[in-house]
Amino acid sequence: MLINVHDLEKTVNSGLTTTIKRSDIKFGELFIYVNIEDLTSAILFLKTNNKCRFKQLIDITAVDYPGNEKRFKIVYLLLSHENNLRIAVYSEIEESVAVPSIAKIYPSANWMEREVFDMYGIHFKDHPDLRRILTDYGFEGHPLRKDFPLTGHTEVRYSEDKKRVISEPVKLDQEYRHFDAASPWEGTKYIKGEIKKKEEDKK
Repeated sequence: MLINVHDLEKTVNSGLTTTIKRSDIKFGELFIYVNIEDLTSAILFLKTNNKCRFKQLIDITAVDYPGNEKRFKIVYLLLSHENNLRIAVYSEIEESVAVPSIAKIYPSANWMEREVFDMYGIHFKDHPDLRRILTDYGFEGHPLRKDFPLTGHTEVRYSEDKKRVISEPVKLDQEYRHFDAASPWEGTKYIKGEIKKKEEDKK
């Protein structure tokens, strides 16, 4: 039986009474918030419940809030082909907390969780093969964290002397420059200073 997004919200809230923290409908989609310890049971309910039928995992990603006590918000995007509905499941976690893997519920989560681990450094417990997937072996840091430097820590180049690709610390050819971004109609500070000096010399 097909249901709409409002019926879906009622079904989810009644089925996950003690699990769900909050639910919102935005842009025709349902957004739910759960505690990390209830994540697996919530995902399993959404996939197996006869009214929900979220059989496809679209993506797993995260958002980094370095100033928050619970630094990361992990996001699961699910799709129900039968109902033509989408749902987003959110959970906030501290940096040291390991997220339960849902690879046994959705096999495609295997690579998605590896990507989140690689980019954000979020660990997934009971994952069958938690390794980096986008960066190289020995890569330092996690590129999508807000505190990751824009230049990175190392650079890769071909060494003519060693006849191979090498990795070395980033070397900037020049320091960061600070530009005077004043209005062009007013003129830059150093020009205004010179004009003022000339006027004082005339006096």
